[in-house]
Amino acid sequence: MMGWVFGVTVYAASTVWASFMAGLAVGSLAAGVIGDRVRHPLRWFGVTELLIGATALATPAILSQLQKIYVALYPSLPRALPALTAARLAIALLVLILPTTLMGATLPLVIKGSEARGGSLGAHLGVLYGSNAIGAIVGTIAAGLYLIPGLGIHSTFLAAAAVNLAVGAGALVISGLAPSRDSVTGNPVREITPSSELIPPKLAEQAASEGGLTDGQLLVVVAVFTVSGVISLAIEVVWFRVLTLFLRPTVYGFAVMLATILTGIALGSYVVTPLLERRLRWLSILAGLELAVGVAIVLSFRPLAYLPDLSNRLSPALSQVMPPYLVFPIAGSLLAIFPTALLMGLAFPIGLRVWAGGGRGTRAPANRASGRSEERTARRIGTFYSMNVAGAIAGSLAAGFFLLPILGSRAAIILLGTLAFVSGLALLWVSELKTPARVAIGLAATAVFGVAVWLSPDAFVQFVAQRYRRQQIVWREEGVEATVVVHKAANNELSLTVNGNHEASTGGGMTYVHRRIGHLPMALHPFARTALVIGMGGGATAGAVSVHDGVDVDIVELAGAVVRGARFFEAINYGVLSRPNVHLRVDDGRNYLMLTRQKYDVITADVIIPLFAGSGNLYSAEYFTLMKRVLKPGGLVLQWVAGTEAEYKTIARTFLSVFPETTVWADGSLLVGALEPLQLRRAEFDAKLELPGRAQGLRDLGVQSFDKLLSMFVAGPEELRAYLGPGPVLTDDRPLAEYFLSLPRDKSPDLSTLKGDVTRYVVGE
Repeated sequence: MMGWVFGVTVYAASTVWASFMAGLAVGSLAAGVIGDRVRHPLRWFGVTELLIGATALATPAILSQLQKIYVALYPSLPRALPALTAARLAIALLVLILPTTLMGATLPLVIKGSEARGGSLGAHLGVLYGSNAIGAIVGTIAAGLYLIPGLGIHSTFLAAAAVNLAVGAGALVISGLAPSRDSVTGNPVREITPSSELIPPKLAEQAASEGGLTDGQLLVVVAVFTVSGVISLAIEVVWFRVLTLFLRPTVYGFAVMLATILTGIALGSYVVTPLLERRLRWLSILAGLELAVGVAIVLSFRPLAYLPDLSNRLSPALSQVMPPYLVFPIAGSLLAIFPTALLMGLAFPIGLRVWAGGGRGTRAPANRASGRSEERTARRIGTFYSMNVAGAIAGSLAAGFFLLPILGSRAAIILLGTLAFVSGLALLWVSELKTPARVAIGLAATAVFGVAVWLSPDAFVQFVAQRYRRQQIVWREEGVEATVVVHKAANNELSLTVNGNHEASTGGGMTYVHRRIGHLPMALHPFARTALVIGMGGGATAGAVSVHDGVDVDIVELAGAVVRGARFFEAINYGVLSRPNVHLRVDDGRNYLMLTRQKYDVITADVIIPLFAGSGNLYSAEYFTLMKRVLKPGGLVLQWVAGTEAEYKTIARTFLSVFPETTVWADGSLLVGALEPLQLRRAEFDAKLELPGRAQGLRDLGVQSFDKLLSMFVAGPEELRAYLGPGPVLTDDRPLAEYFLSLPRDKSPDLSTLKGDVTRYVVGE
């Protein structure tokens, strides 16, 4: 939803993400102080959940107003990226800081509140952390597969807010039935007052050291899990970027990958929970887990070589209980993500338990230290969690802006694996083991890690080998916005893939399809002088528009890497990037439409296939309305439509709802939108034949005469409306094309009955 305001560029998305995570960190720190100084932390947790629900209920309305405010302020904002990012950060913080701070407060409060039941801290930590992860799995799958396509984003938002309210009310009820914390622990708890003082640092240090671990050991633990936050979010960015090459960039693929991460975390947490109160060598165990995490990270892409075979083995069984499409992303996620996620799920509760208990898991503490440690539980949990989240912010930003663009995915996972491995060595060095044992284990582990690095594969080579057999990688770039690969077949035909999605090729058939999207509206418009092309791809569409004499062309492309990849396709894109009448802007196309004051005679697009993630923003009624806003009187919008019958009808119905004078052309896949009835004049067409560039464009379209152009006509708005019939339209709230499993996929569109008379649009004959 924030993407509708700021766009979906990495810079805008990262600004929102950083604002979100900053709130979590602030909330956990604040709750850590509060939770130790109130008698009923569960009651505070309940109130916090109620407030989260209240802010969630208000958020859609707030975001709607924010969009209007941002559009009004945009002309006065600085255009330099750093300054614009700072402005976006300030606006995002105003919207997100309250609800996310409340969210960050929940973990320390609920863990502290669980102490009222008695029992061990370790058991509470493991169960609550694992249960929270299971809830996240349910939320991810429910939202991605059912709620958003079934109810819409707004109603899903309200449903989630209602759950928050129910949780808050339930916590208040339980808090009223449970004894206060001081009656359970036997320690007096001071309520918060303006004169309350924090626990003296020296006393806190003494309590920790009396618990069995030194201050230095505990410092290493919290430092390791700060670095772990960096690693966990950075590796997610790398995983998601690389796995989309294999699994395709769909909302279902992303949901499955996220659910796999959460499943590993939940399972690891539950497995380790029964052990957390035993007197084990926890630092040694943590060291072993972190060393294993490092090895698992650097090897995470190697099992993808077995992806097709595993998918085929799982398909017969899983297809009985879920859509067959999901089997492939599940297989890929299990191979690449699950082992590391499981190890992280094992490690986090142990680290949190050791830190929160001040090391009490190793031997029984003195009574005075125990009492102080009990008072400090929430504060220590808040500190630990906020440090981990702060690391996560740094990791996500570093991976997107630096690691992938500068190092590439293979070097990035080796670096992240090395960080995890070095963290394990640090824990090993301060562990309970004797020096000879530490040295021996460290040397053996380092040898294993070295072999793992040597075996770490190049994911791009695996991707091309699986999807494009016997093809050669010509060029690739893991850019800030997208991963782009140019590869060559045995017949020297070049292809361009963006995030694993085929975008362009130098083959004759594909070239004509993409050029036609640019040439047709230029042929139909009386004489277009300004044109906008959304999306670059291989550049064939934008190049087709640009060759027509007298037209000024603006291209808006989301990813700079795509622009650089398009330079390999000058043979089919008319050398578009070198043409003086072409102006390129690397930006979010929809956001550009929302903010620009420019008007255009022709708008066309070379956009993504409807079923890929993010397509909902480019096929909705709101998006088409933005197009209409920047269209000049008499202007034309060309929209390419593809997919199953249900997808075709839903997209076309949406387009027609915004452009009531839509006509259908070519093979039925091209819709030409207009606000007034189309008018075609032979004299205007013939005049274009006198201009070299316009004549070339018409020839490349295959319409050397006016009659040839008319022969491309399929139907008018009345025939199209009758063919489409009643049914749903795509909106930002219900992006059904993007959530394609919600639509029937049983047949392709039959356009044989879609026929109309073009002569009613011919004027002057």
